[in-house]
Amino acid sequence: MIPPISFKRLTEVEPAEIADHMSDPRVAGHMPLLTGGWSITDATEFVAMKEACWVRDGLGHWAIFADGNYIGWGGFQKEADEWDFGLVLKPDVFGWGRRIALQAITFAKDDPRIPFVTFLLPPSRKNLSALSRLGARHIGEVVYDGEVFLKYRLDTV
Repeated sequence: MIPPISFKRLTEVEPAEIADHMSDPRVAGHMPLLTGGWSITDATEFVAMKEACWVRDGLGHWAIFADGNYIGWGGFQKEADEWDFGLVLKPDVFGWGRRIALQAITFAKDDPRIPFVTFLLPPSRKNLSALSRLGARHIGEVVYDGEVFLKYRLDTV
């Protein structure tokens, strides 16, 4: 059973814990743009970048907790006129993604700034049925930083 999930700011997580999370090769296996381990400096810069999104857009990525323990990060980031949803969990909770995504999408449906959400997934992700069950539809492929991603869209209104 999945314990209650809470969303907090990334500033509430020690940079060393984020660096360890992002340095796990099992995480990198799902992130083509992640090319190596992270240092504490990398994690600190990442958190500052994500906090800048909160300042600029009033929304951004959260640290995700279960029973008070950091289990990953994810949330919404404004990309041009779209809100992209991302989720990066620790390997021991990879199976919790659907539940966490549903909780975040409920948030999006209640936020009038977000008429739809986009998802970018690497082509290596083969099990995409959860997105279909959510109502997301494949709208094409995009190249981001030289890597191809599958793009999906979910209307929230």
